[in-house]
Amino acid sequence: MTAEYFLVLGLIGVAFFAVAGALLGYEKNISGFGVVVVATVTALGGGTLRDILLSKPIFWIETPDYLYSTYAAIIATVLLIRYLPSVNNYYFLMVDAIGMAIFNIMGIEKALISGTGLVVAITMGITTGIFGSLIRDVICREVPSVMRNEPYASACLAGGLVYAALFSQDISYIWCILGSLITTISLRLGSLHWGWHITIFRKKDREVSQKSEVRNS
Repeated sequence: MTAEYFLVLGLIGVAFFAVAGALLGYEKNISGFGVVVVATVTALGGGTLRDILLSKPIFWIETPDYLYSTYAAIIATVLLIRYLPSVNNYYFLMVDAIGMAIFNIMGIEKALISGTGLVVAITMGITTGIFGSLIRDVICREVPSVMRNEPYASACLAGGLVYAALFSQDISYIWCILGSLITTISLRLGSLHWGWHITIFRKKDREVSQKSEVRNS
């Protein structure tokens, strides 16, 4: 991927995540400055952690355009909220899914550019995609989306695997990106619409474990 495409994709990604953060801040009725903090952390948190782990310059410090995109998205969201009669939670879920999918790709790409293998690159994609929203949810006293039994990090993983499969076949970058985007967004929004869940431990196992703990106490 060329530097220009990477920058454009990144600017779109931080904008979507900034919108998601601002919408959640509005829903939680926090102050104006609080909305800016939540939106900024959401937009920049995942990429910041990625760059620290890869020992790279922090992306928004090296290229302030990411900051400008973040602040512009926050202002646009605030104005939109002020002039819309109501803001449906669907908008938050949609922009959050798109932002996560874009950041997943950015994390994979930056890791590959840094010379890592595909497994590390996929892990960096997941980290970039979920960390900003994790901080956002904690600040807003929400159960983090990544901690629920619905596809979130697993949607990133699926998108990363699709990207890796296409990339390993020397398929054009645009198809790698589209394949990953469609997979991640479809899994995330599909899980919310149809109630898909990922359960590792069966409820029965948890109940037996809890009863055993009560007996031993």
